[in-house]
Amino acid sequence: MAKRLDDVMSRLGTGRWNLLHIISLSYCFSLTTYHTLGGAFLAPRVDYTCRPPEGAHDATAARAASTLFIPGGGNTSKEAKPECSYFVLNSSSGQVEEEECAEWDFDNSTFSSTVGSEFQLACGWEYLRSTYQSIYMFGVTIGAPFNGVLADRYGRKMTVGVGFVAYAALAIGSCWIPNLSALLFSRFLMGAVHPTIQKTGYILGMEVADPKWRTHIGIVLFLPWALGLIAWGGFAYLVREWRMLQLTVSLLCLVFLPTLWFMDESPRWLAVRGQHRRALRVLQRAARWNGVALPPEDELLLLLKDGVKDEAMEHPPQGAHAHGPKGWFGRHLDEAFILFRTPRLRTITLSLYCNYLLVGAVYFGLSLSGGDLSSDPFLYMALTGVVELPAYTLVIPLVARYGRRAPVVAFFFMGAVALLALPFVPTGTGESMTLALMGKMSIASAFQILDFYSSELFPTEVRTRGMSTALVMSRVGSTCSPFITDYLGPLYPWAPSAVFGAASVLAGLATLALPETLRVPLPDTIAHLEEREIRTSGLLRLPVRDPRIPSIYISQVD
Repeated sequence: MAKRLDDVMSRLGTGRWNLLHIISLSYCFSLTTYHTLGGAFLAPRVDYTCRPPEGAHDATAARAASTLFIPGGGNTSKEAKPECSYFVLNSSSGQVEEEECAEWDFDNSTFSSTVGSEFQLACGWEYLRSTYQSIYMFGVTIGAPFNGVLADRYGRKMTVGVGFVAYAALAIGSCWIPNLSALLFSRFLMGAVHPTIQKTGYILGMEVADPKWRTHIGIVLFLPWALGLIAWGGFAYLVREWRMLQLTVSLLCLVFLPTLWFMDESPRWLAVRGQHRRALRVLQRAARWNGVALPPEDELLLLLKDGVKDEAMEHPPQGAHAHGPKGWFGRHLDEAFILFRTPRLRTITLSLYCNYLLVGAVYFGLSLSGGDLSSDPFLYMALTGVVELPAYTLVIPLVARYGRRAPVVAFFFMGAVALLALPFVPTGTGESMTLALMGKMSIASAFQILDFYSSELFPTEVRTRGMSTALVMSRVGSTCSPFITDYLGPLYPWAPSAVFGAASVLAGLATLALPETLRVPLPDTIAHLEEREIRTSGLLRLPVRDPRIPSIYISQVD
């Protein structure tokens, strides 16, 4: 059925119907940039000094004392940190005592207001400023698996629509939250909803695309992410107060909402789910919008039903499973491990998980290394967007001519060379910045192709589930990257780039286990994936399906 559905989508061509979905989804993707990297400008690291109480007016004189009296600790010559404590002279004992600071003055020369300055996140509370950024990624990690199940079961458009409305409401509403705990919880919820926009929206765009242009569209769909990085630096430069800045970029979400009324459900998903009449209506509407003619209704309906079980067969009553030998628990356990049940799908899943884990760590690790590239945070953010523009455009002719796998491997190895060379170049020089930007561009290119590549590798019935769980691995990697840069870097300055370079090499090797998908129809079911011939070469090959595997292990589950 995959080839026949691709033939229908080819007859539709690329017209107003396709462009509506692609342009709308591209704009939607750009809106998540501001919140995904919100910590850069909403909760940045700024200098602060202790604001001692009025009774500590003798602190300056006390600092000159050679000894310091700490209650319960005797005399010591230890100097107190001026940003976290202050000295007072005890009038009764005549000793100099150290007191912990309770209020701070923050440097507002760059940002007039930040999350840290408003909620006094300094010294022992500074970890909450980092939590503001990391809790969003943690939300993505938690929400991604649920997104895959929801999108595969209830459809692409429904998941994108409900998720985006919730995302916009949280983004705008959190601008007025006065409590830090509630603000962090809102950030967590936004991260949990994030995959319903990014991953499910990307899959919807790929499934409504003309197969002839699917390569180009798969790359261009995320081009607004790079433009969003540039715009994010510009917005932050113009608006320096964090609440007003968040409100400014969040109100842009309202522009996308009307397009949800005109967008359609994926006809490919409808056909796989057995909803042939709905798929037929969507295709007929697309044909009217594009001004093309499709086969007669009866012929088109038979084509949609070809190779797909009837809806009643595909979704038997719940009681039928409950009285089966496995029961409710066994059935849901099978669904949870569906990505690992058959040889080819298992190899694809494990290879992509490894890829996403490593590329997530490298990409976000380089993104968080802004202080090493530029002292101007606005310029740095814009530069990261400029560097990613060629990563999203120049790869189009490469993957169209040379396929998906070879360019991914090449970009991983190119990034590894640049990053492994960094320890041998003095930091802060033009050479080090050039190598870092080359590494970022190479990793961004590999990351971009990998998103498109994975959408072609997973069958339609588990595509969203597979890509969403792969996104979890990416966010696990991005969660680890701050520990590499913030904790390993100060001890061994050469270590972060060496770790990221080695991770790039491992990611390139893991890619060799994947098959090529250039000019190969998208697989609609696990059975189609296991039975079709594949093209792969290199050190690692996918196993050929063993005909002795019972057909029950490649049946549809959903």
